[in-house]
Amino acid sequence: MEHLQAYRAAGGGKHRANKQFGMNVLNRRLLMAVAVLFVTAAATSSEGKAQAGPFAPLAGSWSGSGTVSLEDGSTERIRCRAKYAPIGPTMEMTLTCASDAYKFILSANVQSAGNTITGSWSEASRNISGSLQGRGGGGNFEVVASAAGFNANIALRTSGNKQSVTMRADSQFRGANISLSR
Repeated sequence: MEHLQAYRAAGGGKHRANKQFGMNVLNRRLLMAVAVLFVTAAATSSEGKAQAGPFAPLAGSWSGSGTVSLEDGSTERIRCRAKYAPIGPTMEMTLTCASDAYKFILSANVQSAGNTITGSWSEASRNISGSLQGRGGGGNFEVVASAAGFNANIALRTSGNKQSVTMRADSQFRGANISLSR
């Protein structure tokens, strides 16, 4: 017992092992708080990146007008609406254009991996669907829409609240030039 009293007296009346134990608990708590802070910051950062993906500049509803070119060489003025719903590296979109005699409703689901774009598309009024492949990012994309007996090159350029869509195809529908804004 004398030994324990001498030991405590040398440590200022406290048992050194307890002081050491207290510091370990404090260090663990501090380390745990730093780890929680780091994990929270990483999760917040990846949420921000998901919202700032390659399709982010397109988000929302757009409207405008343009022209459509047909196989017989005629052109018609069209009115268009587009809706883009990006979620990180993926996006759902719909482009509806119509004139007095012509209408198309193009829908697509696309994914981005780096600057490579892949996905699927469908055109409701003609009951046709296929695949999309291309490149792009930051609101500017060039893709090829393919289906059995149909290929179209589509270029989409976005600058602020202005957007242009150019389509060129090898079918009855030869192409379209569309200007949109939000």
